[in-house]
Amino acid sequence: MGAEVIQSASDVTVSNVNVHTSVFDIFWNAGFIIKIVILTLLASSIWSWTIIISKHIKMRKVMAETSEFEEAFWSCKSLDVLFKEIRDIADDPMSCLFCIAMNEWTSCIKRGIDLSSIEKKNFLIEQIKQIMRVEIAREMDKLYDGLNFLSTVGTNGVIVGILGMVIGIMDGMKTIAIHQSVGMAAVAPIISESLFTTALGLFAAIPAAVAYNKINNSLERYEVILDGFVDEFGAILARQMIEQ
Repeated sequence: MGAEVIQSASDVTVSNVNVHTSVFDIFWNAGFIIKIVILTLLASSIWSWTIIISKHIKMRKVMAETSEFEEAFWSCKSLDVLFKEIRDIADDPMSCLFCIAMNEWTSCIKRGIDLSSIEKKNFLIEQIKQIMRVEIAREMDKLYDGLNFLSTVGTNGVIVGILGMVIGIMDGMKTIAIHQSVGMAAVAPIISESLFTTALGLFAAIPAAVAYNKINNSLERYEVILDGFVDEFGAILARQMIEQ
């Protein structure tokens, strides 16, 4: 008889444990704060992946257009001709830099600025290079947009998951104390909620952190390319001034 009672209690316990085995069961039976944590992590993960995919597409497009412009730039016989060809269709940061610099250059020529001395020529070149660097900052701000969110999720996603785990354990301990039950049926939901929020925090944080580092490194390299183009363009202008 005693064995039958134990077996019956064991069956009930197993049955109770299997009640909340799916992700949806864990969510719907979680406390209000745990639900907020889960929804926050899910929303953060979805938005992180949206940023990651859009940045990947954007960077591939930018690099392809930059390569195309560089090929046209170094193969052109006249900067003025190239400027007329692309000034209305410039889209990538490097071609925009070129157009802004050429606008300033042609504007100075039309105004008849005195370039009789080396000092005046150097001053104009530095002025154009400064304008280009301001444009670099503007273009890079556009490319960096959204990375702060990835950094935040990558840094704090796990912490939020652990916070949900701690709150879930605290709520679970209160429930156990109220019902005076320490069986598997009482402990299993607590463990499930805790592990689920922690795993969700990792799921949100790891891709965001990896993507942030990769995209940030790519943008830093691209900024170096743009800085190099500024110096190269300045050297070309200096040579043209000498030839004139």
